[in-house]
Amino acid sequence: MKKYIILGLVALLMSSCAEQITRLAQYPKMYEEKPLTIAVMPPINQTNFVEAKDYFYTTLYAPLCEKGYYVYSPMMTMEMFQAESAYDAELFIEGNLSQFRNVLGADAAMFTIIKSWNRNKIGGSLTAGVEYILRSTKTGETLYRREGLISVDTSINSGNKGLFGALVDLAATAINTAATDKVVAGRKCTLYVLSDMPEGKYGAKFDQDQNMPAGKSYVKATVR
Repeated sequence: MKKYIILGLVALLMSSCAEQITRLAQYPKMYEEKPLTIAVMPPINQTNFVEAKDYFYTTLYAPLCEKGYYVYSPMMTMEMFQAESAYDAELFIEGNLSQFRNVLGADAAMFTIIKSWNRNKIGGSLTAGVEYILRSTKTGETLYRREGLISVDTSINSGNKGLFGALVDLAATAINTAATDKVVAGRKCTLYVLSDMPEGKYGAKFDQDQNMPAGKSYVKATVR
């Protein structure tokens, strides 16, 4: 019996390893084009939380820079987007992006679609559901695409037992959740989802991370 259990575990492990895909296999266009500069497009907001678009827009700059890319400041490009009617990114997500290459010199444009944005004060969490799409301004090809449903755990556990302790933790959780900046939650979502994005020219692993594992196209996780 033990023999069959061991064989089953070995087979499961081998199957798991066989399913592992590298970043080169998952995102071949990233290594072909090697984009250097990225223009962050205003998010496409599909939620009822109107402010989500502006909140999330400011969270994209730093994580992309940390991945080794030169990213045009959203604040600097905002006026241009508004002048060119590009603030409604829905018009460009499947359209011609050559103007962003010609005017800004951007190699790629990062689109984001906010699909959910919720705050749970009682449960102690901020949850963002976002899809990330990086398109080439030269070929129009999709270089990178990944979606995540990321919950930021804001719960408080003091370790106190009993009904009183539970009530104290509940109140503390509600206060902490309300006080947690939405920008912080958005940035953590972006950092987690883009964790498997091939690094840019200014990254320590630029052109050396082809064989590193790529994540699933859809990821669900809870972070603190």
